[in-house]
Amino acid sequence: MSAESLSGGCQCGAVRFRLTGMPGTSSVCYCRMCQKASASHALALVSVGEAALEWTRGDPCWFQSSDAARRGFCEKCGTPLAYDAPDGLALSVLAFDHPDAVAPTIAYGVEGKRIWCDGIPDLPERHSLEDPDAVSFLQTLVSHQHPDHDTETWPERKS
Repeated sequence: MSAESLSGGCQCGAVRFRLTGMPGTSSVCYCRMCQKASASHALALVSVGEAALEWTRGDPCWFQSSDAARRGFCEKCGTPLAYDAPDGLALSVLAFDHPDAVAPTIAYGVEGKRIWCDGIPDLPERHSLEDPDAVSFLQTLVSHQHPDHDTETWPERKS
């Protein structure tokens, strides 16, 4: 993993961040607390490590999820953004504009892994537009999600 500057943010664009320098360890956690915080089977996090973190638009809200840790999220859209514990601050991998740049290298909390997680790679796959029952609906969608890059303002102003 190498990085000079990585940016990211929430789904609605109200909160954006920039990480400058080399982040720390990237991991997934299967513990029940991370599952509930992400509403998913695991939460991928990358430690800020020695990098410098700047919140470039807005600030996360915080929920004290345990005696030792708090979790940052966007107050407007609910996107999970951060995990702050005694060993340091970590950011949600999937909140990065280019999440593959901070791909996880280790898994924690495996005692909480759901019994079906290991079977996910073996599930039948298809692209979104290969579902004939959904094509007409999917082709009409207009995304209001912030794009995967920094913007001067958001939402963008129509001229």
